[in-house]
Order: sequence, then structure tokens, then C-alpha cells
Amino acid sequence: MRSYRPEKLFDENGTLIPELAALAPKGKKRMGALPYANGGLLLKELLLPDFRTYELAIPGPGITEAESTRNLGKFLRDIFILNKDNQNFRLFCPDETNSNRLEAVFEVTERCFMENIIPNDEKLSVDGRVMEVLSEHLCEGWLEGYLLTGRHGIFPCYEAFVTIVDSMVSQYAKWIKTAHELAWRKPVASLNYLLTSHVWRQDNNGYSHQGPGFIDTVINKKSAVARIYLPPDANTLLSVMDHCLRSKDYVNVVIAGKQPELQWLTMDEAIEHCARGASEWTWAGNCDAENPDVVLGCAGDVPTLETVAAAWILREYMPDLKVRVVNVVDLMALSPAAYHPHGMSAEYFESLFTDSVPVIFAFHGYVRIVHDLVHGRPDPARFHVRGYMEEGSTTTPFDMVVLNEMSRYHLAMEAVKRVPAMHLQAEPFIAHCEAVLREHHEYICTYLDDMPGIKNWKWTNECVVA
Repeated sequence: MRSYRPEKLFDENGTLIPELAALAPKGKKRMGALPYANGGLLLKELLLPDFRTYELAIPGPGITEAESTRNLGKFLRDIFILNKDNQNFRLFCPDETNSNRLEAVFEVTERCFMENIIPNDEKLSVDGRVMEVLSEHLCEGWLEGYLLTGRHGIFPCYEAFVTIVDSMVSQYAKWIKTAHELAWRKPVASLNYLLTSHVWRQDNNGYSHQGPGFIDTVINKKSAVARIYLPPDANTLLSVMDHCLRSKDYVNVVIAGKQPELQWLTMDEAIEHCARGASEWTWAGNCDAENPDVVLGCAGDVPTLETVAAAWILREYMPDLKVRVVNVVDLMALSPAAYHPHGMSAEYFESLFTDSVPVIFAFHGYVRIVHDLVHGRPDPARFHVRGYMEEGSTTTPFDMVVLNEMSRYHLAMEAVKRVPAMHLQAEPFIAHCEAVLREHHEYICTYLDDMPGIKNWKWTNECVVA
């Protein structure tokens, strides 16, 4: 310590000598007093178009196919237009903007690039507002700094690789939690993740790209900060993203597939569904106002498809089985209200899942999360969850759900097994389902594609099963 020569820096009382003390910035030039150090003071509200005008019109549930994130790209494109003068909105995307079907944004902006641009370069400019580079760490750091200095942004990413920034989001969530406890800290725009190219549709990339673990990371953060959404189609995705972009001081995780998928809800239905967090899809079940024998629950776009298809199969083969279908778009709604501000009231939870009948729940990620969330609900052991169980390969879309035992046939068999009144009818039905699964395996090995009856399935009120 003597090598610092403290006698030249401090007087006999240990006080810093005046000429050195004078070098320190004063007033608003101090690091902690800079306006950007409390970005909420600089925050301008993001100008958003009416998301309803981007509605994907559908004639009915389960008929129309569309790429949900491609439709969202039009909404994001127009956010860039509306905020052109404010210059306070960016996408931070690890080399995947086109792959994630958000290419509509390139109609009005480019990728930011500060080096020489040559004629063969595409969509690059020094003032581009898409920050695209293959480093999740760098994109995350950029976005955090952008938000903390009073701006707005989204981080679209392949689901399997967003876990690279697990420690970064954990630290950011802790910062937000602590900032809530300081009255002088002003709110900043939320940290918004859009995870696509997800676990259930890795037809080309395979096992290396199958990892829904980011949900596990975020769900364990403070309930005042963490939000997780699983919109099942294009219109619910629009409603969720509009909500997230308006929010402050949250970590919002939105998971939505980019592949063509069946669309379920009109815009009005989607808005109501998202506002509730979860709701019964009466058209998919067959119990009307009666108490069901079994509830088929789901969260996530592919789990929703398999759940609705399972209900469709059960209505054909087991018409006496009263089935209710419940879709969850806000994952935290499953939690008791005492544990999370988005948790459903006990009354609403029981109106959906009852307080006694078995629930077969198809989930986007690892199954223990749902078991943790419903802890404290009536008889949580009646929830039988199917989800990702680390089985996968470069295979067909339907084979992925088969390998993880979350297919429509697995869900239907589980439902029948869990209802005692159906046990006499269960054996031939289970034998039929197992036969179809064997046929599926033989078919994909021969043709490298799903059976037409699976691949081209649509929802109809007439359940004619081939």
C-alpha cells in the first residue's frame, strides 16, 4: 500500500488533498446523477399501432394455417414507422430475424452496421435499427443497456440458445426487483423475449436445438418481475406482444412457433382469452355446462394442437366421456393468487379445472413446472402432465410429440385411464391408439413424413376418424 504514496494524496487528517478532490465531477456530471443512470426519467412511451388491425381472419377454429410470427412482423414493422422520429425502438436478434419470420421489419429499416458496406451486402446501414449478430450475450447486453437508458426493445431468439444468457437475465431480474424498492428509481420498459424456433419444431436441426429450459430460469425469479406467455396462435400473439410492449419493469418471456400452424381464435376471442390468462374452449369439448369427467389442459402452441386433436378423437371413440378443454396463455395464471399477481382466483381456477376430476395437461416445457405452479390448488396430484422429457431427434413434427409421449393419442389414452367409469371401454380404445402409433412409426421410417391424416388434420365438428 505504501507504493501508492498516500502522504502525497491525503493530508495529515486523511482527507484527500483539494487539487485532487477538485477533479471529481460535480452535480449532474457525477456518474450516479447522469440522466441516463436513471433511464426512466428519459422514457418516452412507445407509440404502438392498434394491434387489432393485424388480425388474422379465420372462418372458425382449427381450419386456417398461418405463421404466427410472420404476422407479428407486420406489427413490429409499423412500430418502427411510428417511432421513427423518437428513435427509441430496436430489435436485438442473434442472426435470426429472417429465420424467425420477422422479415417485414426490413421493409422500413436495416441491420445496423458501422463498417464499410459493399454492393453484395443486404439490408445493412449505419442507421439500421435491427441489431443482429450471432452472440446472444452481446444482444442481451445491448438490450439491457438500451432499456436502462430509457428506450424500448425486443430480443427474438431461438428457444434453445436463449439459455446462453441465463445468468444475465437472472442478474437483470434482481436489479429490477431491487429498483422497485427505491422510490427515486423510475420505471423502465420491460425486457421482452420472443422465443421461437422452439423445442417442438426442429425438423432439421434436431436434438441440439431442443431445449425449453429458459422457462425454468425465469419462473424462479420474483413474482413482481417474471411473466411467461404461451400464445397458441397469431391473434393471441399480437394481443400478448401489445401488452408486453406497454409494460414496465418486467421480464416478459413470450414463446410462439414460426412454422405454419392451425389458428384457433378470432381477435375478439384472443383479447378476452389473454385478459383472463386461461379459459375454457367450449367448442373443443363436449360437456357443455355439465361437470366434466376429465379436463384436458394445455399451454403452448403444439401442446394446444395435440390437446384439441385428443378431444376430437375422444368425442369420436368415447362419446360418453365428458371432456372439457382449457387453454392457458399466461402460465403464471396457474399459480395461486397468493403466490403471483397473475394467479387465478380459487373460484375461477375451480370453474375451469373443477376441484376433483383428473386433469391431463399438455405443456410446452419440462413437466415439473406445472406441478410446482398448481401446488396449493385442490388435490394437485390429479394433474397428470405431459411435456418435454429430453427425447428428440431430427424427425417429423408429429414424431417429436410421440417420442415425448405428448401426442394426441397419448393424451387421449391417459384421459380414459384416469376415469374409472371408462375402464370397461378403455382396453379396445387403448389398443386402437397404440396401433395408430405403430402405424405412424412404420410410415415415417418409409416416407420420412407424417401420415396425411396427421399432417393435414383440421378441426371439424364432425369427428370422422380415418
